[in-house]
Amino acid sequence: MKLSKLPRRAAFALATGCLLGAWLAPAPAMAQGDAWPSRPITLVVGYPPGGSTDLTGRVVAEQLARKLGVPVVVENVGGAGGAIGAQKVVNAAPDGYTLMLGANNEVAIARLISPAVRYTEKDFTPIGLVASQPMVLVASAASGVKNVDDFLQRVKAQPGRYSFGSSGVGTGLHLAGELVKQQGGLFMTHIPYRGVAPLTNDLLGGSIEYGVFVLSSGLPHIRSGKVVALGVTEKKRSPAAPEIPSLSEHAAFRNLDINIWFALLAPPRLPAPIAARLRTALNESLQAPELRKKLEDSGSTIATPVADMEGFLASETAKYKKIVDYAGIRE
Repeated sequence: MKLSKLPRRAAFALATGCLLGAWLAPAPAMAQGDAWPSRPITLVVGYPPGGSTDLTGRVVAEQLARKLGVPVVVENVGGAGGAIGAQKVVNAAPDGYTLMLGANNEVAIARLISPAVRYTEKDFTPIGLVASQPMVLVASAASGVKNVDDFLQRVKAQPGRYSFGSSGVGTGLHLAGELVKQQGGLFMTHIPYRGVAPLTNDLLGGSIEYGVFVLSSGLPHIRSGKVVALGVTEKKRSPAAPEIPSLSEHAAFRNLDINIWFALLAPPRLPAPIAARLRTALNESLQAPELRKKLEDSGSTIATPVADMEGFLASETAKYKKIVDYAGIRE
């Protein structure tokens, strides 16, 4: 029946009902997926500005913004070795608008150390690995130690006499130092610092003999001659500093292989279409020449895609648990 044949009031009611029905009907799933993202995305970094995780996060945010067409804003949520920021992301709505640039400390190690950390590595939707960096064992210039043989000889000659510093209890730097102790059969005291800056000051002043840095933090002091690099903690030398040997080149540390990695993560239960778009955007971002240059210049190696990120995080957590159990590290 044509509307013109109906009374005016009935025709208006029928037309209005049809319009309302169309408006209220559920949108097709593809259209809903295509609507994301429609507003800025927050990228949480669990540390103050200026560190290696923050630098990596800002470089990634810049590229993701280009790929996704919306701003990606870094939010620094420091505290508890990154765990406060991580908990914020675990609690966030799984809508793709809150992400995290996370590292070993808060993702895989924190819950092994502190009973206050309630989340696990399984409480994230992993998007992908971004990059990794070796750590580097250094000696104070005042110590007179020049290489690994000097280091081993002195520490073994006076068990308990020497100390090594890190940026805090339970950090990747701390665990790397404990792994050096375990594999080298060494008795040293760990001195935790509230960040890299005070550790650096004490090393430069000769108040502590040894320390563990992320490579990017240690390189300026190594190249200025203020501290002596004994070796990086990855199995191979770093392309960013090929002049520094790997600790694994020495027979005492041939099985030593540990690094700091950075990953893009999302809250649990992230819808699969959004996760897929994020993975594509991340993979494309990691191919951008400007991103690669910035991260490689900082000492990082760009990650290759990991097919099973859940498995990777589980295996990393298991690896750190062995070190934590050996060292008896608990809060």
